[in-house]
Amino acid sequence: MIKRIAIIFAIACAPVPAWGQGADEGVPYWVSTAKDTANMRVGPGREYRISWTYTRKGVPLKVLRVMGSWRLIEDPDGARGWILSQFLTRARAGIVKGSITGLRENKDGSGRILWRVAPGVIGKLDKCDDGWCEFDVAGRKGFIKASSVWGGGQP
Repeated sequence: MIKRIAIIFAIACAPVPAWGQGADEGVPYWVSTAKDTANMRVGPGREYRISWTYTRKGVPLKVLRVMGSWRLIEDPDGARGWILSQFLTRARAGIVKGSITGLRENKDGSGRILWRVAPGVIGKLDKCDDGWCEFDVAGRKGFIKASSVWGGGQP
């Protein structure tokens, strides 16, 4: 009888899988690739074919849906697919879009231009306030307009 009570208690206290209860709470959110190689698949499982392989660490992505350990993501080009969460990190990154833009000295966009960055340049993003984000491209830091970088605004 005591064993039966212990088993019932253990089952009642067991964690519920995230995908079973409100898995999509908190989405969308920003992530980036955590490894040098990450496969995007057409469905949430290893049996689904690979539609794209990211070959660079730090590529910015937007998580649209959570299903177990799989994440439905969207990349800067608008492509969507599924990636295992172990290949992603919450470290924010951004990719410059539009035209060549300057990385400014001050967080309000004032001050001199420290660096110029071209479309397609990927960097680490930090705080984004009042339309400006801290942006770091291989140690070259400055502030960039949030509207000039995919990954800088609200997901």
